[in-house]
Amino acid sequence: MILVTGGAGFIGANFVLDWLAASDEPVLNLDALTYAGNLENLARLQGDARHVFVHGDICDRALVDRLLAEYRPRAIVHFAAESHVDRSIHGPAAFVRTNVEGSFTLLEAARAYWSALEGEAREGFRFLHVSTDEVYGSLGPADPPFAETKAYEPNSPYSASKAASDHLVRAWHHTYGLPVLTTNCSNNYGPCQFPEKLIPLVIANALAGRPLPIYGDGMNVRDWLYVGDHCAAVREVLASGRPGETYNVGGWNEMPNIEIVRTICALLDELRPDPAGAHERLITFVADRPGHDRRYAIDARKIERELGWRPAETFATGIRRTVAWYLDHQDWVAHVQSGAYRDWIAANYAGRGAGA
Repeated sequence: MILVTGGAGFIGANFVLDWLAASDEPVLNLDALTYAGNLENLARLQGDARHVFVHGDICDRALVDRLLAEYRPRAIVHFAAESHVDRSIHGPAAFVRTNVEGSFTLLEAARAYWSALEGEAREGFRFLHVSTDEVYGSLGPADPPFAETKAYEPNSPYSASKAASDHLVRAWHHTYGLPVLTTNCSNNYGPCQFPEKLIPLVIANALAGRPLPIYGDGMNVRDWLYVGDHCAAVREVLASGRPGETYNVGGWNEMPNIEIVRTICALLDELRPDPAGAHERLITFVADRPGHDRRYAIDARKIERELGWRPAETFATGIRRTVAWYLDHQDWVAHVQSGAYRDWIAANYAGRGAGA
């Protein structure tokens, strides 16, 4: 069995579903079910004995200790995190608590558990920490992509909290010998992503005929990674990665935000045309967010060279699959767009020059 934290969230749920589609090894899934955690993401696993869900907080040391003692997992795959930059600007405390204190709690529980293991169980145990490319800071137009050796320069409360957790993971390996692995991924997209992030927000707003808010000039560049490819990379790192190592996971898809939005609009024009006109008419430029990093890009050659992983999806294929999924799952979107979510969107975009 493996323990997955945050396995009801966007990436975590996709990972759990992919894991159980490819393997009969059970998953113990620990998730606090905050606003972005959604058991509907895992609906197809209802009644599946291979999936054990526990509603709980990674900051609860007693709970984590009990789960490790009871289920004896061979690995921990740590996805649980607060992950939205805008939310971190409005309320950084939650990011420090979950991303820093929660990771510390998990590391200490894992260290105690691993230290008591013997033989092959101790030798084979792994703690895999899933992080982000945002810890590396921002790139200029001509700068090389982020390699694993790039110095950390986090610029938002979110990325600073993730950088802190990365450093804790590294320290627990070098100080205590805990067999850790770290992945730093680029921007994920795909099914079940909470509609505060760019791609699902644009799809939801476009279908509703609402403005498509674009920060600044829309030329902030990101590398885009289809979530299924990310899940495959995490599985490969868990299986074959070298303890203590970091692996950058990227999609080799650098694109400015405005191009992403126009691509989505074109797909919606094809798949769900609006009688009122082309969806691009809804694009609205709004005031930029504070400290907005200009460009991220991932150099994913190490994971390809050492572990043989490379993304299977191009952006063209991945974004078409993603738009189609949201069109086919409008009930899911309606359920997650609660009153609390609508209040958040209104607060975040208030004064920026666009409604939501």
